[in-house]
Amino acid sequence: MTNEEIEKDLNAKILKVTMTIKEQYPELSGFFEEMPETIPGEKDPEITLKNLSAYYESLNSMLSKYKLEHPKGSK
Repeated sequence: MTNEEIEKDLNAKILKVTMTIKEQYPELSGFFEEMPETIPGEKDPEITLKNLSAYYESLNSMLSKYKLEHPKGSK
């Protein structure tokens, strides 16, 4: 895979997880802004594959953890 293909794949995965959160777990949407992976640093102002990967992993981890702690239908 080329870097461009990897970036496209990561962006698609990020979009999918983000849409799942917004549609099914909107209470988590507020945490997007708090995730440090979304903010490029002064030393490395570009968004890199490493940043995208870290952001995707953070989103996925947050969603998985939330699902375990808040199963649907158990209120």
